[in-house]
Amino acid sequence: MPNVKGARLRRSRAGAGVVLASVTALFSLGGLHAVPSVAADAGAQGPSRTRVTAAVLPLDDGTRKPLLSGKDTAYDTASIVKVDVLAALLLQAQDEGRHLTAQERALAEPMIRNSDNAATNTLWREIGGAPALEAANKRMGLTATRGGPGAKWGLTRTTASDQIRLLLAVFDGTPAVRTASPLDKDSRTYIQNLMTRVADDQAWGVSAVSGSGYALKNGWLQRTATGLWDVNSVGRVTVDGHRYLVAVLSDGSGSMSDGVSVVERTARQAVAATTRT
Repeated sequence: MPNVKGARLRRSRAGAGVVLASVTALFSLGGLHAVPSVAADAGAQGPSRTRVTAAVLPLDDGTRKPLLSGKDTAYDTASIVKVDVLAALLLQAQDEGRHLTAQERALAEPMIRNSDNAATNTLWREIGGAPALEAANKRMGLTATRGGPGAKWGLTRTTASDQIRLLLAVFDGTPAVRTASPLDKDSRTYIQNLMTRVADDQAWGVSAVSGSGYALKNGWLQRTATGLWDVNSVGRVTVDGHRYLVAVLSDGSGSMSDGVSVVERTARQAVAATTRT
């Protein structure tokens, strides 16, 4: 694993992640099983008001009910919305009977692998902003995600359970996950490949659960009004040969590094809790 501590500090200074969501859903996650909330480390947070929610869905045992830690309320997405933007773009391309253009791919790759904001600005406009994102999400079974206002895609609001629905649309096609993703096999494979090849300085968050064999997208945003941080991580991890979809959303951390620590600790504990239920 790369020097994550140094990478976090560089990202925090650079602010690279600071950015500027139904008829019948195709997926039904069923009821959410609650597990004990993961308490934040008050000593590490200082004056912050951190809250955190995690949702975990095991992929290999046929379960349809994610385990939930914390209240399944809405958080700002920050850059995790970039997976959603790419899924919407691919659905539009599918509807038009075409593959992504070379230019679209040249934007999509850095958007996911490097969390490039300029590329996201362009693709957000191309898909049609919040209304188009929400239309795509309706097809993918998301029920509680609302696109950010105007050009502010990072202020899209989502829940942990909705992020599991999005991940199901992306990682569908395994024997234990028998749902009909509107994303075709080529589209799913394309997103998965990008999420498994994130740049070294992006390899934190839910990847802390497994260390290898992960696919992820992270998001981080410092709020102007409070100076506090939103830090999120979503993806698929493999632990002892078992695969899980994991979404951890947080806000109110006093620093980015505190937020990353909360997300990673919560992801570990939430995945571990699935073996005790």
